[in-house]
Amino acid sequence: MLENRYEIIVAGGGHAGIEAALASSRMGIKTLLVTLDISGIARMSCNPAIGGLAKGHLVKEIDALGGIMSIASDKNTLQMKTLNKSKGRAVWSSRAQIDKITYPKFIQQKLEGDDNITIIEDEVINIDTNNATMSSVNTKGGLKISCMCLIVTAGTFMNGVIHIGNRHFRAGRMGERPSAGLTESLVDHGFVARRLKTGTPPRISKSSIDLSAFELASGDKNPIPFSIEASIDDVNKNMDCYIAYTNQDTHKILTDNIELSAIHQGNISGSGPRYCPSIEDKVVRFSKRPQHQLFLEQEWEGSDQLYVNGFSTSMPEKIQKKAIRSVQGLASARFIRPGYAIEYDYIPTSQLKSSLESKEISGLFLAGQLNGTSGYEEAAAQGLLAGINAACFVKTLAPLVLERSESYIGVLIDDLITQEITEPYRMFTS
Repeated sequence: MLENRYEIIVAGGGHAGIEAALASSRMGIKTLLVTLDISGIARMSCNPAIGGLAKGHLVKEIDALGGIMSIASDKNTLQMKTLNKSKGRAVWSSRAQIDKITYPKFIQQKLEGDDNITIIEDEVINIDTNNATMSSVNTKGGLKISCMCLIVTAGTFMNGVIHIGNRHFRAGRMGERPSAGLTESLVDHGFVARRLKTGTPPRISKSSIDLSAFELASGDKNPIPFSIEASIDDVNKNMDCYIAYTNQDTHKILTDNIELSAIHQGNISGSGPRYCPSIEDKVVRFSKRPQHQLFLEQEWEGSDQLYVNGFSTSMPEKIQKKAIRSVQGLASARFIRPGYAIEYDYIPTSQLKSSLESKEISGLFLAGQLNGTSGYEEAAAQGLLAGINAACFVKTLAPLVLERSESYIGVLIDDLITQEITEPYRMFTS
């Protein structure tokens, strides 16, 4: 039953929000999770994989701290693989292909069965403070709920705008409305907000393409789980992925139509990720490369839907289709959903302490993609730390601060609060 006061409120049900809520609950704190769409809790909005270079390290640290991402990944794995085995152990990293249908259901069941967590479908649009300390939140549904701590984990939803060529419309993700009002409230309370952008590639029909034209990308024969609580049987599936390559025809289609890209039209003010650029950025920046790798990932067991990793784009849909169909094996590719770029508000993290608490407002914590990061894993790690430290705040305990020398999460947090974030931040093992 909804109460009019909670010690901790979490705004957002993505990968940061769920870790924050579960962490505070494990520390015995009654927690309210406010989300725009209960069915969208823990949704994998972009690629159907968890882990990878440095990101796999974060997932194992999340497991060591009691987080849910590791065990949820293992229980819903379609393929597990250790990357970079041809190189030194320092850059070996686990990556799991995940069932995007069963993964969020697994986490939703954990949240719904937690007696310390109440979930409501609403939107936090305004915060109230008393003597520079969190006091309450106001929701779009007209609720005013008192709290000691608020953890904001709004992802790409704060004033989100999707771009496909010269089309643009307000959204937090494709088919989901954005969050409006919270940025303005934070700015009214002294925060600086800026804009970033990220993107996602098209989804195509597996049955419409020639699988024999691609390289097979299988998982490990003897996979190792992320979590110490999982068994080998949990990750023993080995569903195939596929590798394709762009060519000079693909590149010509993109460069001939580069002015139609939302990025090159100047419609997007936010900076994009340097290490995961759009395909149109790749063919311009690396014009001498004859091809770029595409990784075709199945999104759930039995799915006909493939995620075309490496083809993130904001080109018009007709240009996306023409370019995709120029790739060997994809000549008859049927589109399920076009790729798009999304621009959103973020909060530069120099405004936060190493606990992820605001320097100016006591009891206000920020975590996840709105802190300028990219990736499920970086978001989950921040959410876990924010949840732990919000609970420490309630219990008047010293915050948990992980040092650079002892964890990848420590490197992540230290980088965020000491460096200027001008593009979506992602972890590396270097």
